[in-house]
Amino acid sequence: MRRIIGTAVVTLAAVLTLGACGGGGDPLTGASPAPAPSGPASGSAGSGKVVIGSANFPENVLLGSIYSQALQAKGVPVEEKFNIGSREVIFGQIVSGALTVLPEYNGGLLSFVDPNTTASSTDAVNGELKTKLPPEVEILDSSPAEDKDSLTVSKATADKHKLTTIADLAKVSKDFVVGGPPEFKKRREAQFQEVYGLTFKEWKPTGETTADAIKSDAIQAGNVFTTDPKILINGLVPLQDPKNVFSAQNVTPLVNKAAVNDTVRTTLNAISAKLDTAALTDMMKRVAVDKDDPPAVAKDWLTKNGLL
Repeated sequence: MRRIIGTAVVTLAAVLTLGACGGGGDPLTGASPAPAPSGPASGSAGSGKVVIGSANFPENVLLGSIYSQALQAKGVPVEEKFNIGSREVIFGQIVSGALTVLPEYNGGLLSFVDPNTTASSTDAVNGELKTKLPPEVEILDSSPAEDKDSLTVSKATADKHKLTTIADLAKVSKDFVVGGPPEFKKRREAQFQEVYGLTFKEWKPTGETTADAIKSDAIQAGNVFTTDPKILINGLVPLQDPKNVFSAQNVTPLVNKAAVNDTVRTTLNAISAKLDTAALTDMMKRVAVDKDDPPAVAKDWLTKNGLL
């Protein structure tokens, strides 16, 4: 299930529709690559300026602000071009050099350049990206932070049945109602059965109410995106996916090779080394629920992690 993000309004509803749903899903878009636009490369190596772009949804803007502030702290001249649009709009711009740096999601990016890929783990996804991306661009280090699908339960359910992984559900799934987007059953029922041996009592289309339905016990498990603030608000437990039913969606910098230097690379890699899903989820709660300013949230995280 792929999502095309349209608006850039920072609302909880927007956050809840982020992320990837299913193998090859994508927080940006899943369309075929657009041709690179012609025109001058405003972030070229000769200018010394780094142009940081973002897609038009709150999480990507937040990540762009994290990259921007960290680079400025290293004395790198930065221009911000946030809220540009979906991947088919911005991909060509980074290939051409009109953008220098873009916060990306590795699994979604791979599905964009190769819709037929079956890679699922972080290493497999990044290995394919390194051979399939256009020669003008490259990925830097992926962070542990992911905005991806999860199969999630309440803490009470996890504690009662000693659930930590999706595999643990095999002993109780026949008594569980599972929920998610309307397409969830069609896309995942056979896969869960084949990979993890799961047979659920019932599948319910719960859509954006999935997290609330888990909390109320209307369903016992559900498909929730890993940076959904309701995971924190409702005290939910995303189950580990050791067999990678859900493909990797690690936050990963995508850069124009000719327009970045070693300072840019090492600074962005240092961010990736410290950014995890829990931190990203906490920041998105501040942005979407508490209505904090994204640059202020970005600055707080950078300061806490010694990156400013």
